[in-house]
Amino acid sequence: MKIKWNCPALAAILALCAGLTAHAESRSDAHERLNAATDTLGELMRAGDNDIPQALIDNAKCIVVIPGLKKAGFVFAGKYGRGFASCRLSSNRGWTAPAAMRVEGGSFGFQIGVSDTDIVLLVMNSGGMRHLLSNKFTLGGEATIAAGPIGRDAAAQTDAMLSTEMLSYSRTHGLFLGVSLEGATLRPDGDTNRVLYGRGVSSRQVLTGKVKAPEYAAKFTRALTRHSPRRD
Repeated sequence: MKIKWNCPALAAILALCAGLTAHAESRSDAHERLNAATDTLGELMRAGDNDIPQALIDNAKCIVVIPGLKKAGFVFAGKYGRGFASCRLSSNRGWTAPAAMRVEGGSFGFQIGVSDTDIVLLVMNSGGMRHLLSNKFTLGGEATIAAGPIGRDAAAQTDAMLSTEMLSYSRTHGLFLGVSLEGATLRPDGDTNRVLYGRGVSSRQVLTGKVKAPEYAAKFTRALTRHSPRRD
């Protein structure tokens, strides 16, 4: 028996196959990005005198980590990156499961085209967290943001920095630097969140502690807890 294929039917089958393949690839990519983001947190833990002040990390309500192209194997050039955010639990002890995020556009300055650049955002107060829980916002527009201070010499700036909603850093060749992300947009990465947690789970639910992290995502949370177990 011959099966007659018409163009719409063939197109539908090809689309279905492509969708299944994309889903399989996205699961692998999501795990790889999560591992890369956890590695960046490991570098944060080994930070020295010329890196992000511990006092700022301990005062942060949330953290966003966008691992670079070389580690995560995804597009960063063109002002685009994908990573993960986590917020402190309501008790201020421990952290939520990681929620997938996307950063797009803006002025990334010198790091455009550098393959091993990571981005770290510290969310310093309730205003910044409110933006992080929204569907989409602009850094330097809806949310105030500043290049974060570095090292021991930044101690005198710490109190002033606490009033800024978000502080931004880049890490290149093992060094953290304050960097401006003015004009970039930050929003939930729904595709990756579906891979990690299933359909119907929002970034807001994850970041407010309503979702438990699967084991392969929990290592990101454990890394944060080891480095900064409680908020000052």
